[in-house]
Amino acid sequence: MKVNIGIIVLYFTYKWLFSKDTFFKLRRSILLIFLAVALFYPLINIQGWMSQQADMKKVVMIYTAIVPGSIITPHTAVTNWHAILLSGIKYLYWVIAVALLIRFSIQLFCILNLARASRKEKVHGVDVRIMQKPNGPFSFFGLIFIHPDSINENELDEVLTHEYTHASQWHSLDVIIYELACAAFWFNPFIWLLKHEVRYNLEYLADEHVLKAGYDSKSYQYHLLGMTQQNHNDSIVLSNRFNILPLKSRIHMMNKRRTHHLFKAKYLIAIPLAGCLLLISNIDALARIKDKIVDNKLTRIIIPAINNTIENDAAQTGETDDNVYTAVEKLPEFPGGQVELLKFMTRNTNYPEKAIEKGIEGRVICSFVVRKDGSLTDAAVMKGVDPTLDQEAMRVVSTMPKWTPGEQNGKAVSVKYTVPITFRLPKENKESQAEPKPVYGDPSKAPIFTIVEEMPQFPGGPEALFQYLSKKIKYPTDAVEHGIQGRVTCSFVVERDGTLNDIQVLRGVDPSLDAEAVRVIQSMPKWIPGRQRSVPVPVKYSVPVTFRLQ
Repeated sequence: MKVNIGIIVLYFTYKWLFSKDTFFKLRRSILLIFLAVALFYPLINIQGWMSQQADMKKVVMIYTAIVPGSIITPHTAVTNWHAILLSGIKYLYWVIAVALLIRFSIQLFCILNLARASRKEKVHGVDVRIMQKPNGPFSFFGLIFIHPDSINENELDEVLTHEYTHASQWHSLDVIIYELACAAFWFNPFIWLLKHEVRYNLEYLADEHVLKAGYDSKSYQYHLLGMTQQNHNDSIVLSNRFNILPLKSRIHMMNKRRTHHLFKAKYLIAIPLAGCLLLISNIDALARIKDKIVDNKLTRIIIPAINNTIENDAAQTGETDDNVYTAVEKLPEFPGGQVELLKFMTRNTNYPEKAIEKGIEGRVICSFVVRKDGSLTDAAVMKGVDPTLDQEAMRVVSTMPKWTPGEQNGKAVSVKYTVPITFRLPKENKESQAEPKPVYGDPSKAPIFTIVEEMPQFPGGPEALFQYLSKKIKYPTDAVEHGIQGRVTCSFVVERDGTLNDIQVLRGVDPSLDAEAVRVIQSMPKWIPGRQRSVPVPVKYSVPVTFRLQ
């Protein structure tokens, strides 16, 4: 989306500022620069610098208030027409993009095949390819194609000068770059308009060179008009043609008064324009992780005693003001790697007695910063389960040895890292705490159903459920930073009184997304219970929640 917005902005800038002057070489450069800016400005990351600027932080906060950070698309258990439509659009995009690339390959093959079939000669001191069939003159890189019988002798020198300009200045390279850009962004009409501007400007350049060579302007223009009726092969549109339309624009440019050299300074506007696009792109990225950038920390649940110790350790190292990365070339690593990290957590984690008695289990997600010297600071519980489990997870993190620090550009840097710690009770513990099996003949102790005559329902129906999820779900910051998205399928039991129990993740995507889906389901109001033979019964129900980034 950012690339296409950049293409639109740069096209209008070109039309407004540059399309009317006669600096054809500068216009050629600016058209190539504009495409490069549109393609690459979203990839340039200056968030580290921006996060240190007070004014930029204010801009990010204003932007965050105006533009929503993430789009979350929850789905009820019905046909997902939205996903089907998106899938159809994706397939349509690739079908047309591949078709355009095939067309490009065919055009390239036709030119190379024509070069092989044409006779090579030297005409008026210029190496050319003599075409066997009548066709208008054209060039492709260093190849110049003509059909001598179709050109009057007094026009031949003008034609050769024009096409030699295309060949010697490698104009075909510009054409190919924009042809490939059109294949990639075919749905954006402004990339096609930019391609036409490139083609026309290349013709203006060649025309200007012909006139500078001393040929009569009026005679040359009449020759152009006369050659518009010649046949040409549409399969080789990659070439630069002598009589490419619109002739009206070309004749107008030839007769136009030359633009004063002082106006070349306006081309410097490309620098602040690219800078503005870069700032907007990074402001948008920062707004999507605003909890980390604006406050310089993530919203977190912190165990005070352990957190104070860690903060004191950080103060002693003198690295509290250090830049903290979330993505680096080489991530930090536990001594011995991931296998040793799992062994360490298994050996050192003690299941709290209170959690065992209450049957509490789940996954606690902890985050911390691995400093340049390998020490761990800023430990926090990003997604908790229960205070007893959260505290135990924090204790385990605080006892970890120094890590191998992460690296960026060959230098050790501080990196934010996330570790999930899963607490799971043995099967026998669950069975011992399970309720006695229900007696089928007793309605008050009915079994858990999966299909009943009247299925349970969210108050207000599926539409109200959709709205509830849309309002309550908050896209986890860590998932936004790492571009994680997908569908989390949760199951739960709607009891006879409408309360929700036994919430589980049937199919997860990422610990942060799984935990957020469970949190929202836990916060739901009572449902309308399901009924079997007009009697309320507990029913197992599942809801898919789709997290999708913009």
